[in-house]
Amino acid sequence: MRAMFPGSFDPITLGHVDIIKRASIIFDHIVVVVADNWKKKCLFTSDERVEMVKESLKDIPSITVVKDSGLTVRAADKYNCNVIIRGVRAQDDFNYEFELAMNNRELNKRVET
Repeated sequence: MRAMFPGSFDPITLGHVDIIKRASIIFDHIVVVVADNWKKKCLFTSDERVEMVKESLKDIPSITVVKDSGLTVRAADKYNCNVIIRGVRAQDDFNYEFELAMNNRELNKRVET
C-alpha cells in the first residue's frame, strides 16, 4: 500500500522524520510531497526544501520525494496513494486535521486521511 506525507517542510524537522520512519514500517512506499504553495511565504525555496527532505530521508528505503502545487487529495491520485499521513501536535491541530480529512473524503472517497 502506498501512502503520501504532504507538507511544506520549511524546514523538515526531526518530528517529520520520525513520522516518516514509523510510517515506512507500515506502508510499502511513501511519497513525501513538498508543497509548493505560492500563497505561503517560506524561508527556503521549494527546490531547497526538496533537497533537504531527500538528504534527511536518504537512509529510509521506499521513499520518493516530489514537489507539487496542487490539492493534496489530487496529488494522492497523481502518485497512486490511497492514504494521506498527517501529523498532530495538539488539540488545535486535531480539530484542523479532522476538518481537512472530512473535506478530503468529500473530494475523493478512495483516499483515507
